[in-house]
Amino acid sequence: MMGRALITGVDGFVASHLTDYILDHEPDWDVYGTYRRLADKSNILDRMNEITILDMELTDPHSVLNAVKAAKPDKVFHLAGQSFVPSSWTSPAGTFETNAIGTVNILEAVRAVMCPRTYIQIAGSSEEYGLVHPFECPIDEDLQPLRPLSPYGVSKVAADLFGWQYARSYGMNITRTRSFNMTGPRRGEMFVTSDFAKQVALIEKKKQKPMIVHGNLEAIRDFTDVRDSVRAYWLLSNMHGTGDVFNICSGNGHSMLDVMETLLRLTYFEEKIEHRIDEKRLRPSDVPLLQGCSNKVRAATGWTPEYLFEDTMKDLLDYWRERV
Repeated sequence: MMGRALITGVDGFVASHLTDYILDHEPDWDVYGTYRRLADKSNILDRMNEITILDMELTDPHSVLNAVKAAKPDKVFHLAGQSFVPSSWTSPAGTFETNAIGTVNILEAVRAVMCPRTYIQIAGSSEEYGLVHPFECPIDEDLQPLRPLSPYGVSKVAADLFGWQYARSYGMNITRTRSFNMTGPRRGEMFVTSDFAKQVALIEKKKQKPMIVHGNLEAIRDFTDVRDSVRAYWLLSNMHGTGDVFNICSGNGHSMLDVMETLLRLTYFEEKIEHRIDEKRLRPSDVPLLQGCSNKVRAATGWTPEYLFEDTMKDLLDYWRERV
């Protein structure tokens, strides 16, 4: 099958990996990507000549409509948005506008250009679950209540439910995904796995004292390699969406301390590396535990993760070794 895939926020971490996946594994598909004019394009510089770039401001409905009209997409992977949880505390309204209203703009644009068969992925987050009790893990997407604990989580719940509503109200071809913590090469340095990996790489190069600065090390997260996650996204896009929701996760929980200790096992730095807490890195309220169940996406698509956690951490550390 030949077609056009539109990826919003194509310069982003996840979107750039999805771009790689489609270009490398689906040669009959043309990739259209949107980004803001002043965005950092480093993640896709090597592939700029293989995709069609469209300027788009997610919060401007006219800009979104023009991008959708230009792409005439068969599949839309809506991956653009404000994705850094701590930033949502300083800009809750801006986060909500970008993530929730921006999603409405995408849905309305596809509906306006009369693309009823166009597949749309609404990329949600495990942060939608928020407060999860240990007895509720692993999290079942069809049973678990949504109790978001951050403005970001609230914004993603709203975007998620807009996807459900448009699928049911207009019969649009929509699938909702709730991805747990994704990591791997290109992960932004503000995210914990990348922050730790960059600090280890700096210590190896003797550009930082042998001391890792961190926030809460007790929080437990379900990490999935981004290259596994985007493969799940593509497999789901081959199904007709009815507004259903799928967790994308490994099913394994790792504490932030586990992340740090894994990276320290991978370092060739011979001296002991200490660590200390930085109060500024603590959130007003933190989600203590997020561990998902991926049985539903596995049964629907045959997907299974291929990358081991330690291999992902090694690739991430190597990524930063090349950049510091």
